[in-house]
Amino acid sequence: EINLVSYSKGKVKSMPGFDVIKKLPSFVWLSPAVSIGLEVEYTIDLITSPGCCVLMNSDEDVLKKDVDFIRYLEEINGLFVYETKGESLARPNVNTFGLGSLPSGKKSHHKRSSTLDRPGLLRIMSQDRPELRMGLGLRKRMTTVDASREVVVVTDPYSTGCLIVKEVQSRGYKVIVLWTRGFSEEMKKHVPLSCGKMNYFAEVDEADDVGETTRQLYKAAGTLRIVACIAGGEAGVDAADVLSERLLVRTNGAQGVFANRRDKKVQQELLKAAGMRSVRQAAGTEWNDTVESFLKNETYPVVLKPTDSAGSDGVKLCHNYEEAKEHFHALFEIEAVNGGFNTEVLCQEFLRGKEYVVDTVSRDGEHKTCAVWVYDKRAANGAAFVYFGMVPIDTSTQEAKLLINYCNRTLDALKMQNGPSHAEIILTASGPCLVEMNCRAQGGDGNWQQLAQALTGGYSQVEASVDAYLDKKAFSVLPQIPPSPAKAFGQEVILVSYAEGEVLATPGYDVIKKLESFVYLETGVATGSHVEHTVDLVTSVGSVILLHQDEDVVKKDIATIRELEKNNKLFDFVKNSMMMKAVSTLNFQNLSLSNLM
Repeated sequence: EINLVSYSKGKVKSMPGFDVIKKLPSFVWLSPAVSIGLEVEYTIDLITSPGCCVLMNSDEDVLKKDVDFIRYLEEINGLFVYETKGESLARPNVNTFGLGSLPSGKKSHHKRSSTLDRPGLLRIMSQDRPELRMGLGLRKRMTTVDASREVVVVTDPYSTGCLIVKEVQSRGYKVIVLWTRGFSEEMKKHVPLSCGKMNYFAEVDEADDVGETTRQLYKAAGTLRIVACIAGGEAGVDAADVLSERLLVRTNGAQGVFANRRDKKVQQELLKAAGMRSVRQAAGTEWNDTVESFLKNETYPVVLKPTDSAGSDGVKLCHNYEEAKEHFHALFEIEAVNGGFNTEVLCQEFLRGKEYVVDTVSRDGEHKTCAVWVYDKRAANGAAFVYFGMVPIDTSTQEAKLLINYCNRTLDALKMQNGPSHAEIILTASGPCLVEMNCRAQGGDGNWQQLAQALTGGYSQVEASVDAYLDKKAFSVLPQIPPSPAKAFGQEVILVSYAEGEVLATPGYDVIKKLESFVYLETGVATGSHVEHTVDLVTSVGSVILLHQDEDVVKKDIATIRELEKNNKLFDFVKNSMMMKAVSTLNFQNLSLSNLM
């Protein structure tokens, strides 16, 4: 007798695995505990088992082969096909791992604290690692006499933007912060732990018009000369573009269509106009012939989302025309995460291929690549695309060369001539294609900074960004691309949970922090948190940075973490009291002759 196990959950649309089981040479009978239209849960006991079957054969090898095949069906989630639902296509950002602020009214999947609730955020760092010191003295930044008489404006600094502020201040410059309208008090507290307390020369709130805002900045600067205006995060990009023009400092400009270069739809249109590979798309403020034609002729699945969505708000991967049409209309009826209602819906092709990140810094149109990464995405817990990590790519590889060239051409098309950029690109069968260009530094609280410094031998996008605005000579000596081979080995490991429940203890953390390549662990999951099966970034349970001079050490430590996950050794869970049923009453209660056929 075999009790069936489900490694996924959802509403059952069909049960192809059962038809396959009935055709096995050893098959005798099958007793399903589910049927079409019912919900299947992850199997954690007899109650959540989706059924059982009996196999029998005179040949032991045939029997063993059939048992192994059923276990294989379970592992690849081949027992059931589920009804489609909104799939999270979110990428690592401020909300990942419960480390950022969630919009009002939205609940975190994990009941855990965020960056804004400092006492609950756990960050464990290694005590002393030579890799973190290597090469950092290669390019000493000098504080000049002029710097003490100058000031830099940074708009909405949070996450990595705080690291940029600290780097500017370390070179002797004062910093004035401009808080844009609508930027929440909570987000102002989103400061990486590595930055400690933030101190500014002055803080200015955005006025009703750009002229008055500019006057307030000059007033705050007093006798100091404003020499740069830098975006401290996604929310401050537009303001930085407009104000840098008014302040007559290095700028990307905000004229014409380029005033909306952050708009993902506009980005794709600019790429298409430049003759580059772009996402096929159609948009509408209502259902129209253009949208209908696109959805009828595009290869499925397709992605639908509001043009002004925040994160993954309203994003859905639709698998057929009817589903896409239904979601299109639904988006106009639901309230957006950032308040108000959606005014335009964007329909796009679903890009197939590996997803990469290219981090770049530019000065006067000269682009220098700081890092190339690839997302490690695999199937887990019934979800097709679960993030397992972010891995650096050797810049001498053909894929890196393709991505860097495409990214630089994209920056030219968007007229991104100054400052940091964070491109997300998918390498499709027809070449690289932009997902989105973020006109600011990579986020994630800058937790990747030390890893990036070790890989390059002394610099990251943070230092290079400040060079681009304030130090022409330092920028000129930066290499066009990071060195190959890298100066060290390492990666970000995103933690995945194959179990769920209330956390009683976290023994896996103790194992991880003792790994030879361990740099740090950041997570919002602690004793008392509720953990769910990881099916997307929202349900990921943390992030670990590994770094070492020996590649084999890094590989061994990654394998150790994956074993902890696979064997559910990251957490001890509270044991729940639950009703126990015998196999006979659970699986045989609906047994009938029809089940045996």
